Amino acid sequence: MRFTRLRTAILICTLPLIAGCIMPEGSLGSAASRLGLPYGHTTQDAASKSKSSQSQIIDQLQSRWSVLPPDSSYAQVAEAVLASDAQVAAAELRAAKLRSQAASKNWLPSLGSVISLTSLGDLVANLVLDQVLFDNGRAKAQRAFAAADVEMAAVTLSLDINARVYQALNLYLQAQKGGEIAHQSDVVLAEMKKFQWIMNERVKGGVSDMSDLNILNQKLAEIEAERSRGGQNQRSALAELQAMAARPLDTIEGQTEIEIIGSEVVPLSVLEAQAAERRDIASAKIDRSNELPGLVARASGGTSDPSLEVGVKSDRFFDFGTSARLRAGKAAQTVANRQVEQAKETAHRRMQAYLQDLTSAEQQLSEARALRKQAWNNFTLFRRQYEAGQRQVMDVVGVYESYARQQRRLLELKYQIAQFKLQIARDLGLLADGAKI
Repeated sequence: MRFTRLRTAILICTLPLIAGCIMPEGSLGSAASRLGLPYGHTTQDAASKSKSSQSQIIDQLQSRWSVLPPDSSYAQVAEAVLASDAQVAAAELRAAKLRSQAASKNWLPSLGSVISLTSLGDLVANLVLDQVLFDNGRAKAQRAFAAADVEMAAVTLSLDINARVYQALNLYLQAQKGGEIAHQSDVVLAEMKKFQWIMNERVKGGVSDMSDLNILNQKLAEIEAERSRGGQNQRSALAELQAMAARPLDTIEGQTEIEIIGSEVVPLSVLEAQAAERRDIASAKIDRSNELPGLVARASGGTSDPSLEVGVKSDRFFDFGTSARLRAGKAAQTVANRQVEQAKETAHRRMQAYLQDLTSAEQQLSEARALRKQAWNNFTLFRRQYEAGQRQVMDVVGVYESYARQQRRLLELKYQIAQFKLQIARDLGLLADGAKI
């Protein structure tokens, strides 16, 4: 009985040595180092090889920096909304890491038990140790799939965080814009009321016609409506932004100037496509290995006699569709490669469109400043001519309206440029530090 148990122990202990046939690259050296066996690599070499084999996609995500200046209004808004984030994508990333950690051990043998009754009614209990000797690259593909799954979850996390920060900053810009529109409307309204008082006095004295006063009253009503819309937009955007934030944001104000530097930064959509490509290729390799037979060694022992056998294992018998399924797996890899190229083209086109729009808006801003200055000079000249009795009230009103329109155009372009910059930073993943994510 002792000899039987000894043979069982020897079979079970020696079977894991066969695992070197399909174990991950570098695992044998690491195991040898832990066991004190010579393998030709020092611990430092193994550590440096492990560091160099880290995912390039995750390295690129970690190297990204935030373009939001510290302690700026943008940075404060970003910190407030990220503090209240539900972090669903972060939980998915942690789960993907655990799945990858589990898959990294798939080259090790599996241990199970078999309990049954013999024909004579005796209870037989055996320990069964299975070790895959050859699996057509299935275990390696499973590890690659799990690693690509981690990369996909990491890119998704970066996409979610940058999208959340962009959404919050966009609401912040809407609130700031609404407040400035209301303020500008107040200034224009105060000036137009001066003209309304003058026109009202002229109508009372019979110098001017009532129609001019009606036109002025209509203009005042339009300005008041514009001021009301600006204030309402500000309140709505602030309420929505406050719902996203973890703390009050009422005291934060002002616009932050950001510089978009990093044209060589790969857009997040391209990294997402690359991670999806690796996962799809690994999945296709797993499907291919399932179509082909493998070689498995099994050791068992317990209450019955120990045994060691090597056999063929196949999840599927060959049929007339096997060849087509194998070719479909190769076609799936081609599709994955082409999807990455398509994602690069789409991201490049979108980035070029943003840059062109940004350049055009900046040129229009420069022109709008010159036009506003010219409109103010015209208004000043007309007002002096009116005071000298050379101009009518409505002439001065028309010139002031032109100045107010240029002022409003300047405001629109300023916030348009800010939004374009935020869109570029969002697509490049530069609204949050990758290392902190």
